[in-house]
Amino acid sequence: MKRLITFWVEGYFYRPSRLQKLLSFLLYPLSLLYCFAAWIRYVLSTPKDFGIPIVSVGNLTVGGSGKTPLVSALCALYEKPAIVLRGYGRDSKGLVVVRDANGIACDISQSGDEAMLYAQTLSHAVVIVSEKRQSAIELAKLMGCEAVFLDDGYGKHSIQKLDLVIDVETPNAFCLPSGPYRERLWSGKNVIMVDENRSFVRHVEVQNATPKMALVTAIARPQRLDPYLPKVVDKIYFEDHHFFTREELEAILKQTGSSSLLVTQKDFVKIAPFNLPISLLELSLVLNPELIDTVREYVHAKKD
Repeated sequence: MKRLITFWVEGYFYRPSRLQKLLSFLLYPLSLLYCFAAWIRYVLSTPKDFGIPIVSVGNLTVGGSGKTPLVSALCALYEKPAIVLRGYGRDSKGLVVVRDANGIACDISQSGDEAMLYAQTLSHAVVIVSEKRQSAIELAKLMGCEAVFLDDGYGKHSIQKLDLVIDVETPNAFCLPSGPYRERLWSGKNVIMVDENRSFVRHVEVQNATPKMALVTAIARPQRLDPYLPKVVDKIYFEDHHFFTREELEAILKQTGSSSLLVTQKDFVKIAPFNLPISLLELSLVLNPELIDTVREYVHAKKD
């Protein structure tokens, strides 16, 4: 049931049917109230300088937009960065250090899948999950990090930061609940809009490819993967941040007759312990030099 609701909502926001468009218009008065409340929250916020460079990678809409690979690519430019995120899908609460100078400090149930992906692929970075980003930023500063990268930080208006906002295309331009927009590009708020091909180029490789692969993934808006997929025998989608079980994955292998499961890196951190036949859809970004220079100039200026 949860999966059906999730996919219905994603369709409503990004691929609305006629009935969903009608519902969207009926809910428009609530969207106006929501958007007004979000604007009030913005204008009443006073950005605080935490004494450390902070770069936010965010988007205006709900659902996936490719924040994780962009944060990873930016962090690769620095010797001791910190990544701060909420940690969606984790069983823990409060502030949890996922990775520090001594290595990975918790398991995936405490970190969530995105934070564990950062921890496993960026060995030089400090990774912290916390509902209260300010507390995590203060800790990162105490730990001697040179810069903090916020995953999904546009709406944190009380934090002084450089805002990189990933442009997401959708035919539904309304705020919640009529559309997918959590925030608008508020007047007076300086942001840098980034998008594929102009700000970065995406490279995808399949590791351990087999003749008959079934795509299995638990990311938001999984149809985003279609342009990068090799030939697959089937596509099985789960709701974002779903924690797989060995039994359901073994059942997919049997039902599809596949020789391996094709998964994203975000899925792989949850599936790897099962020791099943896995093919990995490995994604990396090549950043536009102009974007690199913009971020470096900001970080350098804030350090001074």
